[in-house]
Amino acid sequence: MENVVIIGTGCAGLTAAIYTARANLNPLVLTGLMPGGLLTTTSIVENFPGFPEGVDGFELMTRMQKQAEKFGARVKFATVESVKLGQTPFILDVDGDLVEAKTIIIASGAGHKHLGLESEDKLEKKGVTYCATCDGALPMFRNKPLVVVGGGDSACEEALYLTRFGSEVYLIHRRDALRASRIMAERVLGNPKIKPIWDSVVTEVLDVKQDKVTGVRLKNLKSHEERTLDCAGLFVAIGHVPNTQLFKGVIDMDENGYVIPKRGSETNVPGVFVAGDCSDHVYRQAVTAAGLGCAAAIDAERYLASLNS
Repeated sequence: MENVVIIGTGCAGLTAAIYTARANLNPLVLTGLMPGGLLTTTSIVENFPGFPEGVDGFELMTRMQKQAEKFGARVKFATVESVKLGQTPFILDVDGDLVEAKTIIIASGAGHKHLGLESEDKLEKKGVTYCATCDGALPMFRNKPLVVVGGGDSACEEALYLTRFGSEVYLIHRRDALRASRIMAERVLGNPKIKPIWDSVVTEVLDVKQDKVTGVRLKNLKSHEERTLDCAGLFVAIGHVPNTQLFKGVIDMDENGYVIPKRGSETNVPGVFVAGDCSDHVYRQAVTAAGLGCAAAIDAERYLASLNS
């Protein structure tokens, strides 16, 4: 039986792994489908303390995993298929194998939000993508016009990164000003290769018949005018959806699927704790996720101690 099973290996999960491993709890850490979480898709992280020159997102998560393993954490590339939280020990179906656990830390993070267009789904991986650092350097996008949808820091980072490869980058935003932090907004608006298109949304991705992205159809939300814009790629950066479907109906969540902590990192199920982007819809930063992972680990350690007292 496991003392602690940590679901997720982003900043929250791996920080929880470091703390529980140092507490001699020998945690089992399950990666899910994206080891390292969304931060592994970020080219440069400039705001994580201790890295004045910035650090590659993949490198940061690799270092965190090595640090956790150094203290005894066991990281396993596996996906949780289902959980039974009605009684203790908890039972997890991990790729067909049943695992019993005294405590669980949910650090499953979040996935990319989609536009919800039929044409978007049909052209995913054929010019529609949700990660510039993953796909931006592909030959299909080089020296061609590209489109980014969004107005936050993520969209700005995607647009800036794509200026290395695309001939020009159109940034489509449904408002008339960016929601991004001031420094990111200034970088984007000051880049001559980035052309903002305000008050507009993508209503269709072209061209499903050609089985590749050739452009997008836009609608101006103020004038209601429509037009098409030629491009070779559509990069969607409009936010995230928490990866919490596994716990729906058992763990308390808000209407958007974010887990609602009760006290500290505790959930409504004693012995189950939560950390990171699957519960934080306000800050969503690497450093806050790490802090929440630390808190969940300490809470889990104290819970286990209380069982033995």
